[in-house]
Amino acid sequence: MRLRRRTGRVMDRDDRGGGWAPVADAPQDAGPDGDHVIDWRNSLAAKRAPTRGTPQHELLRIREDISTRWRATLIATGLVLLAGLWLFMATGSSSDLLVPSPSETWGGAMRLYDDGVLFGDIWASVRRILFGYAISMAIAVVLGILMGSFRSADSLFESPIAFMRYIPATALVPLMLFWLGIDELPKITLIVIGSVFFNILMVADVARNVPKELINAAYTLGAGRLKVLRRVVLPHSLPGIIDVARINLAAAWAILVVAELLAAEEGLAFRIARAQRFRQIDEMFALLIIFGIIGIITDLSLRWLRNRSAPWARA
Repeated sequence: MRLRRRTGRVMDRDDRGGGWAPVADAPQDAGPDGDHVIDWRNSLAAKRAPTRGTPQHELLRIREDISTRWRATLIATGLVLLAGLWLFMATGSSSDLLVPSPSETWGGAMRLYDDGVLFGDIWASVRRILFGYAISMAIAVVLGILMGSFRSADSLFESPIAFMRYIPATALVPLMLFWLGIDELPKITLIVIGSVFFNILMVADVARNVPKELINAAYTLGAGRLKVLRRVVLPHSLPGIIDVARINLAAAWAILVVAELLAAEEGLAFRIARAQRFRQIDEMFALLIIFGIIGIITDLSLRWLRNRSAPWARA
């Protein structure tokens, strides 16, 4: 039996001493009978084989943070790509696809500002979201914590909530008009109905993920059910609840567009529908950008609140 060492020398087993002895007359790349001796370190397979511990680029590491420089570069790249797509579509727009340029969109926004309706529309939409979504999250936190903590509450509420979740909120518009009239109440109610069932089920999933060991430890220390809910389940679920609010807030804004068609006289969605009747595409684009800016501000605000209230859960 022969073996090639790292030095490239061919070694043969010494039957007398039980060790390995060099074979001086053996060629470096052939065996005693002329067979080819494979040198793994110099083979093509060895060169292509992955090496354990090979450093990876920070952009390709799974669930690892990246530097501030790379983060800023990637954010800027995404914005540049979006702006480039907008300019490309505006340059090649036709009668079938009307896309205003950034300068035309800015002119549309200035026209709304000069008319004195821009900030009034923004506040009207934000006010409806604040009231409607706050009510939705308050209901979701109470029922979600109960469903995630008690099997009895889960069995009682899950079926009707799952049934109501599949009824489109937009299909309730005629009923809202019949039941609640055309004031602010049907608009806020529609936002609540359109988001509350999703919020309840997602908050319940967050509450179910509270480790059982924490609950048992609280019971061991003498805590009662109410104290466990208040001092263990709710604090541990807080970052997840804020994430639920952040994710489903986009759905509330989508419902707002339908809600403001219920005989509204102000609001961003109402102003878009009005601009559509007069083919004011630049104003429509300006209002859509305002929607996006408000969404980014609220998203970042909720992220900050999550990290501030629960720094231990920061990813």
